[in-house]
Amino acid sequence: MKVQLVMNPDERGAVKVPVHRATGVTAGATSGEKSGATSAATSGQKAGATAGETSRKTSSGTSGETMAEITAGILARRAHEPGALLPILHELQDRLGWVPPQVVPQIAEALNQTRAEVHGVVTYYHHFRSSAPGRHVVQICRAEACQARGADALLAQAETLLGCKSHHTRADGAVTLDPVFCLGLCALSPAVMVNAKLYGQVTPQRLQQIAAGLELAA
Repeated sequence: MKVQLVMNPDERGAVKVPVHRATGVTAGATSGEKSGATSAATSGQKAGATAGETSRKTSSGTSGETMAEITAGILARRAHEPGALLPILHELQDRLGWVPPQVVPQIAEALNQTRAEVHGVVTYYHHFRSSAPGRHVVQICRAEACQARGADALLAQAETLLGCKSHHTRADGAVTLDPVFCLGLCALSPAVMVNAKLYGQVTPQRLQQIAAGLELAA
């Protein structure tokens, strides 16, 4: 996944730092404006096909694949790995944007685990979604460095600006708002990720500009 870093244009002296995949974020946040991202838009922008630009590349990772087929392909490659459940769930969410409940039995059978065990892992980690996200995913980092620079106020502003609560998708399916820990951009906090684009040193004014640019404001 390619992550694009966007800094506050007013901070000309800031230094760009590499962004590493954080445990709680992953490629699903992780979030790539690749050609596959258009599949959701051309099919009526179905909510289940997207987790922002990153997840939208997936629903038709191979054109016409069903969720069961995508899951089967991931299991075929990963089920033999030690501790395979988490990598499988991460890749599945990267592909689909969520972990559909209907594939939980399929995963459990392949790993010789109970459905309850797989479901317990999916629901324990906030990163994993059990319902389809919106066409765009806005993530506000709430790790310590970002909190110290006003992340909580940004999150409250985002709820009002986007018209949806944290961990929820707006009724029209346009946007999902997720607080996350962490986006790995502590040196340029507070950080926000919209789809696969990472923004550093985000001010309230900059957040308004981002939402307006994507026509996300409620």
